[in-house]
Amino acid sequence: MAHSLATATAAAASFSPAAARRQVTNVFSSRTSVSFQSHRMTSVSIRSRPSSLRFKICCSAKKETVDKVCSIVKEQLALPDGTAITGESKFAELGADSLDTVEIVMGLEEAFNITVDETSAQDIATVQDAADLIEKLVLEKAA
Repeated sequence: MAHSLATATAAAASFSPAAARRQVTNVFSSRTSVSFQSHRMTSVSIRSRPSSLRFKICCSAKKETVDKVCSIVKEQLALPDGTAITGESKFAELGADSLDTVEIVMGLEEAFNITVDETSAQDIATVQDAADLIEKLVLEKAA
């Protein structure tokens, strides 16, 4: 896992221009993902998942989408006002069980006027996963 993350990080650095690398403002890293943000480019995430692909490169959801998902999750789970929720927050770590996760997905469907199929819903583990899926579904719906 560590080797594939290092490979993914090296790959991300190799296909961005040197000027863009100097302007990276935030780098978020965990065992399974690396996210970069810069002044000139949108957020880019590299995530390693156990599948036939070694890693996945995708554009992260807009901050507004992530913030709205955070708000909906906080409301659905009745979390106290001081609870910090970020894109990396896992539903399970916030105390959500499987029924709570279904209710969160239903709340997201209503708020964003989308329909999430069961297979996609099962892949949602974090706020960022939900926000990325929402943006994908909204774009598909608009096309």
